[in-house]
Amino acid sequence: MRRIAALLAVLGLAACSSPQDQQAASPQAAAANDTNADAAKKLEIYQQLLKLHNDGPAVQIGHEIVDKFPDSPAAAEVKKTLGPLEANYKQTTEKNRLAALWLYQVSPMQGGTQSTATIQSSRPSGDETVRLILRRHTDWGQSVFLYAVAGKGFVCKGDCSLKASFDGKAKTIKAFRPPTGEPALLFRNDAQFLKDLANTRRLTIDVVTVSRGETTLTFETGGFDADKWQTVAKKKK
Repeated sequence: MRRIAALLAVLGLAACSSPQDQQAASPQAAAANDTNADAAKKLEIYQQLLKLHNDGPAVQIGHEIVDKFPDSPAAAEVKKTLGPLEANYKQTTEKNRLAALWLYQVSPMQGGTQSTATIQSSRPSGDETVRLILRRHTDWGQSVFLYAVAGKGFVCKGDCSLKASFDGKAKTIKAFRPPTGEPALLFRNDAQFLKDLANTRRLTIDVVTVSRGETTLTFETGGFDADKWQTVAKKKK
């Protein structure tokens, strides 16, 4: 009898506690369902962006799903693709940024036609910016030079040796100031420079400028596209 009474008491307690537990659990379950529903809606948007190859917004909403709804089924689904997607997006964005640093032009120049590829120094910048210019001209042929945007140009007597670094690989560039007085430094061996420039992402050149003295120029050259630097036919003599 005692055993039966004890069993009945346990059952009675269970019966009494069950509705309360259900009431307590119901708001939590409802909240979880709402969270999963919100995450699922964002997942639909994420998947649509993937189909449209709109990687930037897809990465953004993907992180939003993972950060705000980390335990949701939607977050688990996003994690399958977010890592490679973000890596590819960053790589593409950087490639486009580097390419946009170069300006390619073909225009008349002193009785001839010139084709140029130009990039500005990332350091120094502003008024102290220096341009690296690759030029082809129908009369003057091919040349490479630095051009000071402002100031009086460079300090260089006769031929001067410029210390340069192509992605950390040290080189020496022979240069001279043009006799016509422009604030420029022309490179002696443009052909070798162009070979060294190929596939170089970061170029530094040590120069002495009139306005700043000893200066290290930094160029982010990784976006150079040789095919966009057009050739020009030499004039027939």
